[in-house]
Amino acid sequence: MEDFAPSPLPYGFGHLDDLMEEAGIDVLLVTSKHNVQYLLGGYRFIFFSAMDAIGHSRYLPIVVYTRGAPERTAFVANRMEGAEHANRPFWTPRFLPVAWGTEDAMAAAIAHLKAEGPASPRIGIEPSFLPLDAARALGDAFPNAPLVDARGVLERLRAVKTPAELTLLRTASEKIGASMAATIAWAREGSTKGEIIDRLRIEETERGLQFEYCLLTLGASHNRARSPRAWGPGEVMSIDSGGNLDGYIGDICRMGVLGEPDAELEDLLAEIEAVQRAAFGAIRAGARGAEVIVAGQGELARQPNRSCTDFFAHGMGVITHEAPFLMTNHPVTYEGSDADRPLRAGMVLSVETTMLHPRRGFIKLEDTLAVTEQGFDLYGGDGRGWNRGGTA
Repeated sequence: MEDFAPSPLPYGFGHLDDLMEEAGIDVLLVTSKHNVQYLLGGYRFIFFSAMDAIGHSRYLPIVVYTRGAPERTAFVANRMEGAEHANRPFWTPRFLPVAWGTEDAMAAAIAHLKAEGPASPRIGIEPSFLPLDAARALGDAFPNAPLVDARGVLERLRAVKTPAELTLLRTASEKIGASMAATIAWAREGSTKGEIIDRLRIEETERGLQFEYCLLTLGASHNRARSPRAWGPGEVMSIDSGGNLDGYIGDICRMGVLGEPDAELEDLLAEIEAVQRAAFGAIRAGARGAEVIVAGQGELARQPNRSCTDFFAHGMGVITHEAPFLMTNHPVTYEGSDADRPLRAGMVLSVETTMLHPRRGFIKLEDTLAVTEQGFDLYGGDGRGWNRGGTA
């Protein structure tokens, strides 16, 4: 069964089947673009990176997977994706490029499931990514079939990355770091937040990344939104950006200063660094996820500016917050369901410490690390000190 797919996939069918059985799911109907990408082995259509509204509806890719029967898998696609299949055939035995919107996509998925699925399936869905009209059609077609939340199955499936995935995440982080260094060096007195963000977009794009976002602060302000606010001498810059490389997210934060950092700034960033390093030291395969949080929070409690500083860590990969989930509702709303589970080699973490200093501004480091058997591997670790602006 594991050799069914004609090309390497980042998961095994046996592992997926086990997760589905544990969750009480017979059939998966996967409708989120990030999980469709993952199940198809890294495929990304034009709508994956752009607005997906079209006509009166929207793009809705659907992967239909029956537990224990990967040979029955179907990919319901937009009609234009026939050309994609001609260039690089999908591994799914059934390819159905028949849809323009949500209702015809779900109609094709239902027809396939009735023809090749179990008689009374327990259907796993992604509630947050299933439009109402498609969900109603599915419920009407299978009135006696329970719909089961399958998000946990797919999160567990993605949690441990393959070497190829880790390479993408490392490369994305390195490219973002290089883009940030170039942008800070380019920016000078009078450069506005909007201009700096636009420059970072250019730097990331030229390095082969899809620019996702930039959260930027200048000076004493804690406001990270785009604005005409300009950089002044002696002021700090916090530059936090995500860039996408073939469907995998790099996300780090670095600090700049216009001029030379004074002793206070050096001390403030050293506080952040101490918290980060304490958390790093708890990362290793077999350690409970909560140990990372305890280590970071413990070091933070010893810092002079702890009252205006926050620490957290989370998993990342295909999206910016994914398994392992280490904290509850901090800052994103979800349960820290992996806090008491052991970390596994190949998991990827984002570790963040943020200071909202009342006079000096927003001071933050965010780092990406892969869990290894011996400890961790830091991705894109350059530029973690004060980067000087206006030096290009």
